[in-house]
Amino acid sequence: MPKVLAVADEVVERLWTDQVRDHDVDLVVAAGDLPFDYLEYLSSALDKPCVFVPGNHDTDLSGYANVRGLWTKAGIPSTWPGPVGGMNADQRVVDVAGLRIAGLGGSIRYNEGPNQWTERQQARRARRMVRQAGWRRLRDGRGVDVLLTHSPPRDCGDEQDAPHRGFTCLRTTVERLRPPLMLHGHIHPHGERRPDRYLGGTRVVNVVGYKVLDIPSTTEVRRAP
Repeated sequence: MPKVLAVADEVVERLWTDQVRDHDVDLVVAAGDLPFDYLEYLSSALDKPCVFVPGNHDTDLSGYANVRGLWTKAGIPSTWPGPVGGMNADQRVVDVAGLRIAGLGGSIRYNEGPNQWTERQQARRARRMVRQAGWRRLRDGRGVDVLLTHSPPRDCGDEQDAPHRGFTCLRTTVERLRPPLMLHGHIHPHGERRPDRYLGGTRVVNVVGYKVLDIPSTTEVRRAP
């Protein structure tokens, strides 16, 4: 059963020291709005891969491609501005550390900043990602273990102010993917307890700051007696 260190939005200073090695995990997952050098440190100190989605305060990472180790943007050689070694799961489905992770970054659009989407735009992006997951399932029979997003679904741990509203389309995405676990950031606890929520059989967890989680893969679930 893979164990992950999930982080988002708020730097935890003790994790930016050797104390992070106290956590015996298989993977770092990041739900956005964290310094990229912080993610690089976590991944390097733990010697584990890092999968992330961008938040609304992160740099625009769209349009970059890595072909045989060479980064390009619009076909022109470029310097990757994201975390070194980090795997951007935005609009993608990735297999890493025994888990299948589907990702959608960004928040609801509330100004002209990067990584912000209207409901319609995010729904379109979500459909592309769901199709990828469907192709993967047809190929090998495996579903998605984790849906990793920056924002929560609407009325599922979000807030009522415009910048912190969740996406209604994420509720549909959860229905289609049926992942055991959804991890998100964006909603700061501000000292209040943020309980886990459920959409059908999917556990929805706010990981602002950090959480360490054991995650059974769908393969393990299917094989369980």
